[in-house]
Amino acid sequence: MAPSRLKALVRPITSRPIGARIVGGKGKFELALWERRLRADTDNSDYGPFMLNMAGEPDAAFLEGKIVADFGCGPRGSLAWASGAALRIGIDVLADRYFETFTDTVLTHDMVYLKSTERVIPLPSDFVDVMFTLNAIDHVDDFPLMCQEIVRVIKPGGVFVGSFNLEEPASSTEPQRLNERLISRHLLDLLDVQTYRITGKPVRGEVYAPFFDRLLPYEPGAEGFLWVRAAKPGPSTATPSSRT
Repeated sequence: MAPSRLKALVRPITSRPIGARIVGGKGKFELALWERRLRADTDNSDYGPFMLNMAGEPDAAFLEGKIVADFGCGPRGSLAWASGAALRIGIDVLADRYFETFTDTVLTHDMVYLKSTERVIPLPSDFVDVMFTLNAIDHVDDFPLMCQEIVRVIKPGGVFVGSFNLEEPASSTEPQRLNERLISRHLLDLLDVQTYRITGKPVRGEVYAPFFDRLLPYEPGAEGFLWVRAAKPGPSTATPSSRT
């Protein structure tokens, strides 16, 4: 059954058309949306069951002693639940602004918030054991380049777990309109796919509920969501320990 607060996990979005003028740019607008979100709700307890479902894992044991990261993490402590990890890294172009704006909140997360740029993730190659991303990679300016960066920082045999919005019209904060072909070409073709789940966008109710209810109808070309678990080719590639 789907958690009751799935909408709280969706990153701020805007329906304004791409090219619309935003004073201070994309980052300032997203920061203002996060500020409104955190004023309304600082509870981040739903991230754990949500991200475990994405990964196809029954619990957080697969993260024990691992370096875990979340690309496009936002300021709500998306990895605070992964207490057994050796290191939890939130990667975001606004990471420094999160500390300035939401200091008291982010200091409780026991995470490293790392400022990325639109061209490079400032981590060594082959560094991360498990990389999550949730409704974030369509926010980047250069999709192919940032896909290469994500793969670069994952260890050989390390795991990528991602949630993607499909066929969502581009906007000022989400300049990428993603589809299965683009995601495969620039990201999944570089990895060994382990699980691949896709669903249409529900007309009503919680947007991610079909993944929890295992009702996954999808018509190619329609708006929807894709959940993928994949591994970077290497000697220690692991498979999910439970449901797919």
